[in-house]
Amino acid sequence: MSESAVPYTTNNAGVPVESDSDSLTAGPVGPILLHDHYLIEKMAQFNRERVPERVVHAKGGGAYGVFQVTNDVSQYTRADLFQPGKKTEMLARFSTVAGELGTPDSWRDPRGFALKFYTEEGNYDLVGNNTPIFFVRDPIKFQDFIRSQKRRPDTHLRDNDMQWDFWTLSPESAHMVTWLMGDRGIPKTWRHMNGYGSHTFLWANAGGEKFWVKYHFKTDQGIDFLTQADADALAGQDPDAHLRDLYDSIERGEHPSWTLYVQVMPFDEAWGYRFNPFDLTKVWPHSDYPLIEVGRMTLNRNPDNYHVHIEQAAFEPSNLVPGIGVSPDKMLLGRIFSYPDTHRYRIGPNYAQLPPNRAHVPVHSYAKDGPMRFDASRATTPYAPNSYGGPAADTARFGDPLGWDVAGQMVREGYPLHREDDDWGQAGTMVRQVLDDAARDRLVSNVTGHLKNGVSAPILERAFQYWRNVDKGIGDRIAAAVKK
Repeated sequence: MSESAVPYTTNNAGVPVESDSDSLTAGPVGPILLHDHYLIEKMAQFNRERVPERVVHAKGGGAYGVFQVTNDVSQYTRADLFQPGKKTEMLARFSTVAGELGTPDSWRDPRGFALKFYTEEGNYDLVGNNTPIFFVRDPIKFQDFIRSQKRRPDTHLRDNDMQWDFWTLSPESAHMVTWLMGDRGIPKTWRHMNGYGSHTFLWANAGGEKFWVKYHFKTDQGIDFLTQADADALAGQDPDAHLRDLYDSIERGEHPSWTLYVQVMPFDEAWGYRFNPFDLTKVWPHSDYPLIEVGRMTLNRNPDNYHVHIEQAAFEPSNLVPGIGVSPDKMLLGRIFSYPDTHRYRIGPNYAQLPPNRAHVPVHSYAKDGPMRFDASRATTPYAPNSYGGPAADTARFGDPLGWDVAGQMVREGYPLHREDDDWGQAGTMVRQVLDDAARDRLVSNVTGHLKNGVSAPILERAFQYWRNVDKGIGDRIAAAVKK
């Protein structure tokens, strides 16, 4: 098809779209601007595609527990839940990403790792995955990525051709696809996988000093995985194996736990760091920023009703508490809007009043009415400001925005490159320096099996080059195995 014959993208009103790949930001490092109407349209439409299960992370389970601080990190953050000796009740939900409610737990897929901490300063949600990275770095591509992993509109079947078409046209996905196709793509159980905040977050201590951080929840049960053959067999024998395992282990009193570590980067080092520290497709090498222990998360109580406590649980990155803020990570900034919007659609505008989402401290909000409202506002008047004793914002205490300096012309551009930024380098490092020979063999086998299942010839050739860009030896092995 000639370039002139390719139809241009429009929004739902037929207006030409300026970019398929870059959100509108104030300068290349953000923040994302709310008046990017196409990004908002894509998010809002995507959040309303399915009724009533979650559009993504539909299949999952979870439990209640407690987070106990074991190390003093108050020099980095004033957040209540991370103060020395603090003990905070919490809720965790684990899930697959692409599968619907009835799909097997043992499919090759990232796992959601969503946490809600009921702190003394309100709920803090950390909504991550079992991987420290993701497939894309800009939220304008997220909806398209998920649709490439879902079902075709014509056959209603999942389609590997769609997946590899999107991945090979999005080279930033290489690092995450290498994780997905490796051993950690199918954890043995939820208890045997790590969890990550994935994004870069901003911490501030009591003196106002700021730091960039990444969260790592290391499983105390040890990392373990399923081979593709074992996972395929388990999918037929017990499609709810991970859900069953978590419930049964807690019932037996074998309470799973994870130790939280953070990487801490001084605020001013981010702008000149060798990789872009806000790029969700990148990790920070531990040799540059070692892990610092924070505390331990232990799950010790199963919900007494799955629908009430897990299916209606609503996690959102916008639930931030004093001492914790966002970074210029474009994916994180997009999720700040997307998650509460999808909750309002899926379980209603008053979802925060449901049992798993209720704060454990008094709520003084001017929100009122709407479907399923059952807890009246504590405000004596329905507006602010007022003269009748209603809640008033404590600007002196909480009015200082936890952020960074922003200046720049409105643009649609990717991040400015740092000196070692590229889409293939970290994936190649993983293949050559992290995986051993047996793990590399399994990676080749997993990718080969996936590519042999319905991927068309033109996309196959792109996939071979994709893997050669990651590592030439691995790419050649995959090409030879598929052609054989």
